[in-house]
Amino acid sequence: MGMFSLPGFLSCGRKKAFHLNKNKDGNSSEGDENVDRGNWSNKADYLLSMVGYAVGLGNVWRFPYLTYQNGGGAFLIPYTLMLALAGLPLFFMECSLGQFASLGPVSIWRILPLFQGVGITMVLLSALVTVYYNVIIAYSIYYLFASLQKVLPWSECFSWADELCSKTRIVNDCNVTWQGQVIHADHTFITANNLTCIEGTISYKPVQFPSEQYWNKVTLQRSSGLDETGGVVWYLALCLLLAWIIAAAALFKGIKSSGKVVYFTALFPYVILFILLVRGATLEGALDGIQYYIGRESNITKLMEAQVWKDAATQIFYSLSVGWGGLVALSSYNKFYNNCYSDAIVVCVTNCVTSVIAGFAIFSILGHMAYVSDRPVSEVVDSGFTLAFVAYPEALSKLPVSPLWSFLFFFMLLLLGLDSQFAILETIITSIQDIRPSVTKHLRLPITLGLCAILFLLGLICVTRAGIYWINLIDHFCAGWGILISALLEMSGIVYIYGVNRFIEDTEMMIGKKSSLFWLWWRFCWFGVTPVLLLGVLIWSLITFSNPTYGSVLYPAWGTAFGWCLIIFCVIWIPIVAILKVVKAEGTLLERIVSCCRPAPNWGPYLEQHRGERYSNIADPKEEIEFEIPTLSAILN
Repeated sequence: MGMFSLPGFLSCGRKKAFHLNKNKDGNSSEGDENVDRGNWSNKADYLLSMVGYAVGLGNVWRFPYLTYQNGGGAFLIPYTLMLALAGLPLFFMECSLGQFASLGPVSIWRILPLFQGVGITMVLLSALVTVYYNVIIAYSIYYLFASLQKVLPWSECFSWADELCSKTRIVNDCNVTWQGQVIHADHTFITANNLTCIEGTISYKPVQFPSEQYWNKVTLQRSSGLDETGGVVWYLALCLLLAWIIAAAALFKGIKSSGKVVYFTALFPYVILFILLVRGATLEGALDGIQYYIGRESNITKLMEAQVWKDAATQIFYSLSVGWGGLVALSSYNKFYNNCYSDAIVVCVTNCVTSVIAGFAIFSILGHMAYVSDRPVSEVVDSGFTLAFVAYPEALSKLPVSPLWSFLFFFMLLLLGLDSQFAILETIITSIQDIRPSVTKHLRLPITLGLCAILFLLGLICVTRAGIYWINLIDHFCAGWGILISALLEMSGIVYIYGVNRFIEDTEMMIGKKSSLFWLWWRFCWFGVTPVLLLGVLIWSLITFSNPTYGSVLYPAWGTAFGWCLIIFCVIWIPIVAILKVVKAEGTLLERIVSCCRPAPNWGPYLEQHRGERYSNIADPKEEIEFEIPTLSAILN
């Protein structure tokens, strides 16, 4: 089970040996309520860390395109409904779980030992994503440095360009009037005779913007496919190293250091976003771009298509970062009586509003790009890498003082990426520390440095000439339905097995007694709507699953097989851990299963003063329970 295969996973709560640990760890300081694990220095540290985790690159390069593609302003209707019915209920649940037990995403499954493999899956998926996510941050760093020039290197077709490079469309052929007759003529004839094409008959040569060729030929040095790995692109490797150094420096003292860094990394992107929004709104053609985004080009009839609702649900799940374990990990450092309910609403609303505002900033400048290049907005709009590193840089290159706007944009991308990266890494580190607190108590720095070094080395494959294909492959398999599986099992286990009433009572121990009317909406979502939506999106994703491609480049069979191996490696721990726990339990098969579906003896609030009568008799959660992994002979016998 790799770095997460520790004996503590393999029992349904039988106590064998207890070791009391009262030493402080790297996260704690004087004045903390929980001196063993530490707490956030103040609520602002936590909220900004959560906002930084939820608000990421997808808010800038995915949501605006989805809105445009799915009916413009009409898309906000299913998006808002999915936030209320699916995103917010799951977000609130994960925040409550982590805060109640003060445990990370693996150890939190003392609540339901049979499902502890779900926590392992979350951490493994987070680890794989953080490998390539930091490479995207490295791209931003590279473009940030590339912007520190008087002339942006992708503003013209320089020496690296080929004959297809052009800033404008080039006529290939069209119908013209020649000597009183309408004839079909090519570009050479039209130019030589200074003729004008008849409107509606023009066909254009396939050309590429300078920014597109710069991205492929200079930045990536992209090979022909996954089979042609090529060497490491040294400047991207250095940018990747810098990204990991920044991450390690921010996290070496845990939440005490990262909680201060986010004051800049979470807030300053909003300053830049506002500057880009104001600048974009003053440009010619900006209104056309905004009309495509959310104005008169909106198509309400799109709401009749199931794909639109699926896209809205998917965007909410991924944008809020539910199902990854990060919300549980960050919330585990809260003080017990923190109002996690209001926190969940603030963070979710902030995330969604940020997405909408980012769309205005993106489409206003893309509208200007379409205007100056004499193209319709639909031809310059894209998502993902193409939007961030091709379309938007091309648009920025057409502005006065373009290096300034380019620098601000990529600095914003860098900060948005770093916030999310900090939280993902904290999720992994917290999981490691919670598993063996007696061993890891004073090893925060070496654990952080060692983890960053390992992940950096794993990421080197993503900065080879075939690196973009590896990034796309991992993202295609590991950032999709694997998370939907873990989120669905998480919610189903807590609601249907642990019990929604018991979970509500746990939550009320933290936020105070609430009326039945208050909980009516949450019961409605947790018990029925949210699991059904998760299941529906999961089934849809599996049915519509297709082999990965990057643009027109197909992946070899071995690449697709490797992608399946990655996702299987992540989710296989769910049944493996469940089987091992049942084997380790005592009694008949039914008794063993029932035993593993009950909370462990040490499940409950971390500190004694918070346990009250409901948890007065539990084993001390601060004590480390040791178990032995059953041998093959023991299992067979």
